[in-house]
Amino acid sequence: LEKEIVTYLYSQSNLQQILEKENFAHFSLDFYSDDYTEESTGLTPRENMKNILNTARDFVKNFDTQSDNLLLYGNTGVGKTFLANCIAKELLDQSHTVVYLTSLKLFDILESCKFDRDLSQTRKNASLSYLLSSDLLIIDDLGTELNNSFTSSQLYHCIDTRLTNHRSTIISTNLSFDDLRERYSERIFSRITSNYTLLKITGDDIRLKKAIMQH
Repeated sequence: LEKEIVTYLYSQSNLQQILEKENFAHFSLDFYSDDYTEESTGLTPRENMKNILNTARDFVKNFDTQSDNLLLYGNTGVGKTFLANCIAKELLDQSHTVVYLTSLKLFDILESCKFDRDLSQTRKNASLSYLLSSDLLIIDDLGTELNNSFTSSQLYHCIDTRLTNHRSTIISTNLSFDDLRERYSERIFSRITSNYTLLKITGDDIRLKKAIMQH
Protein backbone atom coordinates (compact mmCIF):
# COMPACT_ATOMS: atom_id res chain seq x y z
CA LEU A 1 0.00 0.00 0.00
CA GLU A 2 2.83 2.39 0.90
CA LYS A 3 4.50 1.69 -2.44
CA GLU A 4 1.24 2.47 -4.25
CA ILE A 5 0.90 5.73 -2.35
CA VAL A 6 4.45 6.79 -3.27
CA THR A 7 3.80 5.91 -6.94
CA TYR A 8 0.61 7.98 -6.91
CA LEU A 9 2.36 10.96 -5.31
CA TYR A 10 5.13 10.77 -7.90
CA SER A 11 2.57 10.88 -10.72
CA GLN A 12 0.81 13.87 -9.13
CA SER A 13 4.04 15.80 -8.59
CA ASN A 14 4.90 16.20 -12.31
CA LEU A 15 8.38 14.87 -11.46
CA GLN A 16 8.20 11.11 -11.93
CA GLN A 17 10.68 10.64 -14.78
CA ILE A 18 13.11 13.47 -14.10
CA LEU A 19 13.73 12.40 -10.50
CA GLU A 20 15.33 9.18 -11.71
CA LYS A 21 18.28 11.39 -12.73
CA GLU A 22 17.95 14.49 -10.58
CA ASN A 23 18.46 13.39 -6.98
CA PHE A 24 21.08 13.62 -4.22
CA ALA A 25 22.76 10.41 -5.44
CA HIS A 26 23.53 12.10 -8.77
CA PHE A 27 24.41 15.53 -7.41
CA SER A 28 28.04 16.40 -8.10
CA LEU A 29 30.06 19.27 -6.66
CA ASP A 30 32.56 18.80 -9.49
CA PHE A 31 30.56 21.20 -11.66
CA TYR A 32 31.23 24.04 -9.21
CA SER A 33 34.55 25.83 -9.48
CA ASP A 34 37.03 25.94 -6.61
CA ASP A 35 39.37 28.33 -8.45
CA TYR A 36 37.99 31.69 -7.39
CA THR A 37 36.08 33.39 -4.59
CA GLU A 38 32.68 34.90 -5.31
CA GLU A 39 32.50 38.44 -3.97
CA SER A 40 28.85 38.21 -2.91
CA THR A 41 29.36 35.09 -0.75
CA GLY A 42 33.04 35.25 0.20
CA LEU A 43 33.31 31.60 -0.84
CA THR A 44 34.23 29.64 -3.93
CA PRO A 45 31.19 28.35 -5.84
CA ARG A 46 32.03 24.82 -4.64
CA GLU A 47 32.34 25.83 -0.98
CA ASN A 48 29.09 27.76 -1.24
CA MET A 49 27.28 24.87 -2.91
CA LYS A 50 28.56 22.43 -0.30
CA ASN A 51 26.99 24.59 2.42
CA ILE A 52 23.74 24.87 0.46
CA LEU A 53 23.68 21.12 -0.05
CA ASN A 54 23.93 20.63 3.72
CA THR A 55 21.06 23.09 4.21
CA ALA A 56 18.97 21.14 1.68
CA ARG A 57 19.66 17.86 3.48
CA ASP A 58 18.70 19.48 6.81
CA PHE A 59 15.51 20.74 5.19
CA VAL A 60 14.58 17.12 4.39
CA LYS A 61 15.75 15.79 7.75
CA ASN A 62 13.69 18.32 9.73
CA PHE A 63 10.71 18.39 7.38
CA ASP A 64 8.31 16.65 9.76
CA THR A 65 9.08 18.95 12.67
CA GLN A 66 9.77 22.32 11.01
CA SER A 67 7.82 24.08 8.27
CA ASP A 68 10.83 25.67 6.58
CA ASN A 69 10.82 27.47 3.22
CA LEU A 70 13.64 28.02 0.73
CA LEU A 71 14.37 30.67 -1.88
CA LEU A 72 16.95 29.42 -4.37
CA TYR A 73 18.30 32.27 -6.47
CA GLY A 74 21.17 32.78 -8.88
CA ASN A 75 22.00 32.86 -12.57
CA THR A 76 20.60 30.49 -15.18
CA GLY A 77 21.94 26.94 -15.15
CA VAL A 78 23.64 26.89 -11.72
CA GLY A 79 21.56 24.00 -10.36
CA LYS A 80 18.55 25.58 -8.64
CA THR A 81 15.97 23.28 -10.21
CA PHE A 82 18.20 20.24 -9.78
CA LEU A 83 18.53 20.93 -6.06
CA ALA A 84 14.77 21.43 -5.66
CA ASN A 85 14.24 18.10 -7.41
CA CYS A 86 16.70 16.39 -5.05
CA ILE A 87 14.60 17.56 -2.10
CA ALA A 88 11.36 16.55 -3.85
CA LYS A 89 12.69 13.02 -4.46
CA GLU A 90 13.55 12.48 -0.79
CA LEU A 91 10.17 13.73 0.44
CA LEU A 92 8.17 11.81 -2.15
CA ASP A 93 9.98 8.65 -1.09
CA GLN A 94 8.77 9.40 2.43
CA SER A 95 5.17 9.61 1.12
CA HIS A 96 4.84 13.38 1.45
CA THR A 97 2.69 15.25 -1.05
CA VAL A 98 4.90 17.32 -3.34
CA VAL A 99 3.70 19.55 -6.16
CA TYR A 100 6.20 20.91 -8.69
CA LEU A 101 5.07 23.69 -11.04
CA THR A 102 6.86 26.27 -13.13
CA SER A 103 5.60 29.76 -12.34
CA LEU A 104 3.97 29.83 -15.79
CA LYS A 105 1.98 26.68 -15.01
CA LEU A 106 1.11 27.82 -11.49
CA PHE A 107 -0.44 31.08 -12.67
CA ASP A 108 -2.13 29.29 -15.57
CA ILE A 109 -3.88 27.02 -13.05
CA LEU A 110 -4.77 29.93 -10.78
CA GLU A 111 -6.15 31.89 -13.71
CA SER A 112 -8.29 28.92 -14.81
CA CYS A 113 -9.64 28.51 -11.28
CA LYS A 114 -10.60 32.17 -11.25
CA PHE A 115 -11.96 32.77 -14.74
CA ASP A 116 -12.63 29.47 -16.58
CA ARG A 117 -16.41 29.02 -16.67
CA ASP A 118 -16.09 25.58 -18.27
CA LEU A 119 -14.23 24.26 -15.24
CA SER A 120 -16.51 22.87 -12.53
CA GLN A 121 -16.40 24.45 -9.09
CA THR A 122 -15.52 21.06 -7.63
CA ARG A 123 -12.47 20.83 -9.90
CA LYS A 124 -11.49 24.40 -9.09
CA ASN A 125 -11.74 23.78 -5.35
CA ALA A 126 -9.75 20.57 -5.62
CA SER A 127 -6.96 22.25 -7.62
CA LEU A 128 -6.70 25.16 -5.21
CA SER A 129 -6.79 22.87 -2.19
CA TYR A 130 -3.99 20.74 -3.62
CA LEU A 131 -1.83 23.81 -4.33
CA LEU A 132 -2.39 25.39 -0.92
CA SER A 133 -2.30 22.30 1.29
CA SER A 134 0.31 19.97 -0.27
CA ASP A 135 3.19 19.21 2.09
CA LEU A 136 5.64 20.89 -0.30
CA LEU A 137 4.99 23.25 -3.20
CA ILE A 138 7.88 23.96 -5.57
CA ILE A 139 7.49 27.09 -7.71
CA ASP A 140 10.22 26.96 -10.34
CA ASP A 141 11.51 29.91 -12.38
CA LEU A 142 9.54 32.63 -10.62
CA GLY A 143 9.75 35.75 -12.76
CA THR A 144 9.24 34.09 -16.16
CA GLU A 145 5.47 34.62 -15.99
CA LEU A 146 3.67 37.70 -17.28
CA ASN A 147 3.55 40.04 -14.31
CA ASN A 148 0.39 41.96 -13.53
CA SER A 149 -1.88 42.76 -10.59
CA PHE A 150 -3.57 39.36 -10.85
CA THR A 151 -0.36 37.32 -10.66
CA SER A 152 0.96 39.47 -7.81
CA SER A 153 -2.22 39.11 -5.75
CA GLN A 154 -2.41 35.37 -6.41
CA LEU A 155 1.24 34.86 -5.53
CA TYR A 156 0.76 36.69 -2.25
CA HIS A 157 -2.34 34.64 -1.45
CA CYS A 158 -0.51 31.39 -2.22
CA ILE A 159 2.58 32.29 -0.18
CA ASP A 160 0.63 33.75 2.72
CA THR A 161 -1.87 30.88 2.97
CA ARG A 162 0.88 28.27 2.96
CA LEU A 163 2.80 30.18 5.64
CA THR A 164 -0.33 30.45 7.78
CA ASN A 165 -1.01 26.72 7.39
CA HIS A 166 2.64 25.81 8.08
CA ARG A 167 3.12 24.25 4.65
CA SER A 168 6.61 24.40 3.16
CA THR A 169 7.39 26.10 -0.14
CA ILE A 170 10.51 26.21 -2.31
CA ILE A 171 10.85 29.02 -4.84
CA SER A 172 13.59 29.18 -7.47
CA THR A 173 14.29 32.30 -9.49
CA ASN A 174 16.90 33.93 -11.71
CA LEU A 175 15.87 37.32 -10.35
CA SER A 176 18.07 39.32 -8.00
CA PHE A 177 16.73 40.75 -4.73
CA ASP A 178 16.33 44.16 -6.37
CA ASP A 179 14.43 42.56 -9.27
CA LEU A 180 12.15 40.67 -6.87
CA ARG A 181 11.32 43.83 -4.94
CA GLU A 182 10.70 45.80 -8.12
CA ARG A 183 8.66 43.13 -9.91
CA TYR A 184 6.42 42.13 -7.01
CA SER A 185 4.81 44.11 -4.22
CA GLU A 186 6.73 45.07 -1.10
CA ARG A 187 4.53 42.78 0.99
CA ILE A 188 5.43 39.75 -1.16
CA PHE A 189 9.12 40.61 -0.95
CA SER A 190 8.78 41.05 2.82
CA ARG A 191 6.98 37.72 3.29
CA ILE A 192 9.69 35.89 1.37
CA THR A 193 12.72 37.55 2.97
CA SER A 194 11.23 37.20 6.47
CA ASN A 195 10.08 33.59 6.24
CA TYR A 196 12.38 31.86 3.76
CA THR A 197 15.97 30.67 4.01
CA LEU A 198 17.70 32.59 1.22
CA LEU A 199 20.24 30.52 -0.71
CA LYS A 200 22.28 32.16 -3.46
CA ILE A 201 23.80 29.58 -5.83
CA THR A 202 26.85 30.82 -7.71
CA GLY A 203 28.97 29.36 -10.47
CA ASP A 204 28.99 28.72 -14.20
CA ASP A 205 26.17 27.43 -16.39
CA ILE A 206 26.24 23.68 -15.71
CA ARG A 207 24.00 22.85 -18.65
CA LEU A 208 26.52 24.58 -20.94
CA LYS A 209 29.38 22.65 -19.30
CA LYS A 210 27.56 19.34 -19.83
CA ALA A 211 26.83 20.18 -23.45
CA ILE A 212 30.50 20.96 -24.07
CA MET A 213 31.57 17.72 -22.34
CA GLN A 214 29.20 15.66 -24.51
CA HIS A 215 30.79 17.10 -27.66
